[in-house]
Amino acid sequence: MNYKIIDGKKLAQVVKDDARERVIKLKELGWTPRLVSIDVGDSAAVSLYIKNQQKAAEKVGIEFEHRHYPGSITQREMGAAIHAFNADPRVTGIILQRPVPNTLDLEELENTIHHSKDVEGMSSLNIGNIVYGDSSLGPCTSLASVELLKSTGLNLRGLEVVVVGHSEIVGKPVALLLVEDLCTVTICHHGTRNLSYHTRQADALIVAVGKPGLITANMVKPGAAVIDIGINQVDVTLPDGARGTKVVGDVDFETVKEVAGWITPVPGGVGPMTVAMLLRNTVVATERQRKRYEELVRA
Repeated sequence: MNYKIIDGKKLAQVVKDDARERVIKLKELGWTPRLVSIDVGDSAAVSLYIKNQQKAAEKVGIEFEHRHYPGSITQREMGAAIHAFNADPRVTGIILQRPVPNTLDLEELENTIHHSKDVEGMSSLNIGNIVYGDSSLGPCTSLASVELLKSTGLNLRGLEVVVVGHSEIVGKPVALLLVEDLCTVTICHHGTRNLSYHTRQADALIVAVGKPGLITANMVKPGAAVIDIGINQVDVTLPDGARGTKVVGDVDFETVKEVAGWITPVPGGVGPMTVAMLLRNTVVATERQRKRYEELVRA
């Protein structure tokens, strides 16, 4: 099987280039996209995500503001801070980084972000809009996964797609997006009785469960497209015999690549594309806010 690597970095650059051109036009009209990133508590992984997001945003001309809050903050205090950003006309996009301390209600906070500024696409309204065919501010990782699948050139109409994982972040919304493209979608989860039976039927397999090496070669249909969303740190033995760690996905890449027609690497696949979708969402949000403002002025 001659597999093809789906290069997330290369595809993400196309999205970023488009975002940069749209930002230039917005600035010419007096509108500068401004993204506020909120994180609560201390997490090394989140800090890395924020740095990557800031670097990418600044490269396309989006202003990036990082707001850090202590893990001791209350639900009411955090909600008040979000409302302040909602009311600030200079802020056109807001993202609440995951995870948040378990003392906070994440779903409530996500829905506190005004849907017009919810550039992560995780509010109930923006996810619900997918059901009605509007994915313009959809969840970033789900949008990224669909874009990567489309890059294979496969005809999505009638394509048998199996999604492994039913989280509100990826599994459920990506299934809705794929149904909108007329794919035939099966969602598998920890209640699925025979996972291999379902995955072997898939023309395309999207995996997001957080279990390294869950999908092996004997679970994949020859020639299938495999989109690996998992990000896991595992212990490894380095060439000098020392112990270290490396990042892997939910798919056993080395064996599955010999069966798959297309496959995303980890890292370098879904991750870069997710950041690109965040930038695109921020631009879309700014364009919509500008349009709404002009409509109000004319009225």
